[in-house]
Amino acid sequence: MTHRLTRRDALRSVTLGAAGAGFATGHALAEQAAQPVAAAAATNPQGVCVLLPQAVEGPYYFDPKLVRSDIAGDQPGAAVKLVLRVVDANGCAPLSNIRVDIWHADARGIYSGYDGQGDNRDISEKNATYLRGTQTTNADGMAAFRTVFPGWYPGRTPHIHIKAFLGPASLVTGQMYFPDDVSAKIYRERAPYSSRPVPDTTNARDGIFQGGQRDGGGTILAVSEDAEFITASLLIGVDQSGEAAKKAGGWGGFFKRLIGG
Repeated sequence: MTHRLTRRDALRSVTLGAAGAGFATGHALAEQAAQPVAAAAATNPQGVCVLLPQAVEGPYYFDPKLVRSDIAGDQPGAAVKLVLRVVDANGCAPLSNIRVDIWHADARGIYSGYDGQGDNRDISEKNATYLRGTQTTNADGMAAFRTVFPGWYPGRTPHIHIKAFLGPASLVTGQMYFPDDVSAKIYRERAPYSSRPVPDTTNARDGIFQGGQRDGGGTILAVSEDAEFITASLLIGVDQSGEAAKKAGGWGGFFKRLIGG
C-alpha cells in the first residue's frame, strides 16, 4: 500500500548540505547531506513513496569494486553532489546497509571501461574506471557521491545509472534524469559541454525515459545550483523482496513494458 507523505515530511526526507561545506568522504558526505538546511528536497511526485522504475542496465555496466564517494577524480566538467535516499516503497522507512552502485558517461558522452565509443566508434576507455563507484546507505538510508554532470550521446537524454543491492540480490536497476532546462543551460554555458551543446534527445523523446514513466515516473532528480556545485537528489523507493527486480527481467522485461505487456 502506498504511503503518502506530508509536505513537511517530504522536505525532511531528503535535504542537501549547507552551502560551502565542501565534499566529505563516505558516510560523512551522506551525514552532511542530511542536515535540515535550505534545500531542494528530492521526493517522488506529490510526495508519494513509489518504486523507482526499473530500467534497462544497458551495455556499459561493470563492477570495478571501488567503494568511493568521489567518482569524478580528475574528470573535467560541472561538479555535482549526488544525494540519494533509499526507502522501502511499502511504508517509506529508510533502508540502511543497501549497496548503491552508480555509473554514467563523462562530459564527452563516453563511458569508462569500454571501447568502440564516440561519434566514429573510435574512442576506447577500456582500462579506465572513472565515473563509477559504490556506497552503502547509512542509518537514514542516505548515500552520496561527488561526480560531474554527464555528457550526452546519440539517442539518449543525459542520465545516471543506478543499481541497489540487498546482499547479493538486486533490488532495482534504474536510471536518473535531469530537468531538460538544466541540461540545456549546462551544455550551452559550460565547458567542455559547450563544444557539443545540442543533444539530439530530450527526456520527452527518450524511449527509456518514457518507459520509466509508464512504471510511475519519479526519476527526474531535484536540482539546485550555486557557484560551486550542482546538487542533485532523489528519493528511491525499492521492493525489499526483490520481486519487482525479478519481474523487470533485464532487456526482455524492459521491452515488454515498452509495448505494454
